[in-house]
Amino acid sequence: MTGMDARWGVLGVPSSAGAHTPGLEKGPAALRAAGLVEALPGGAVDLGDVPGFRWRPDPGRPTAKHAAVVARVAADTAAATAEILASARTPLVVGGDCSITVGVVAGFPEPPGLLYVDGGPDLYTPATRVNGNLDAMGLACLLRVPGHVPELAAVGPPRPASSVVSYGHCLPVGDHERGLLDELGIPHVTAAEVRADPVGAALRARTTMESAAPRFVVHCDVDVLSFNDTPLADVPDSGDAPAGLLLTELTASLSIFTASPRFAGLVLTEVNPDHAPDPTALTEFATRFAAALG
Repeated sequence: MTGMDARWGVLGVPSSAGAHTPGLEKGPAALRAAGLVEALPGGAVDLGDVPGFRWRPDPGRPTAKHAAVVARVAADTAAATAEILASARTPLVVGGDCSITVGVVAGFPEPPGLLYVDGGPDLYTPATRVNGNLDAMGLACLLRVPGHVPELAAVGPPRPASSVVSYGHCLPVGDHERGLLDELGIPHVTAAEVRADPVGAALRARTTMESAAPRFVVHCDVDVLSFNDTPLADVPDSGDAPAGLLLTELTASLSIFTASPRFAGLVLTEVNPDHAPDPTALTEFATRFAAALG
């Protein structure tokens, strides 16, 4: 297969600007070294990286750390995503932190729907997120939740809540973000529902997504996984209360999502190689993740 025939256009976004601490900027290189690009079914062209950023303290804006940098990275990602689409390939954008999804969505000529596979739906704002990490605020910016970060929101057009499905979260009743999902009318499938019936849950989410948008992007944050099962996420405990997904459950879901005729792209975020116990953990993840996209 030649590069012209390849299905996937792979883009790295080596940035931890929106994260809690450094580490995520190493994700794209680590996943390449683990064989992700070569393992992709249908072939892939590796388009390199947009300019990245390594996290550092930002005392000047503690409730929206590195907002200008996060917005710049997202804008660069949008431009590169547009180029992938113009080449008639499907974008696979590998981060980096969750804020890059704002850029991927902005790169489409007609903004797609968003199937948000994540331990939490990133609906915080500076007023509700004391840590100030923008990777917890990306969807809030896309939806223009009151109090959102204007620099990041300005990267692309606003999206309606009706164009989003949240999948795999572990939010208890009474949680701030879970309340917002209900308030905004965003359909959501919990981790417990996925664990009970991965295929059925994924089919329900896919059907809902297909009825909401002519094309959709899948955002996949590895913190949707149980860290005990797959120790790669930037926040080690985010997928374990009450119960994160097993890798088999995530890959079963991704297989169903990416088989949709309306599937248009995938964003993989929050892989922190510093948390992998040994290189085989990344290799196993990359191999199984890639196989799910067939």
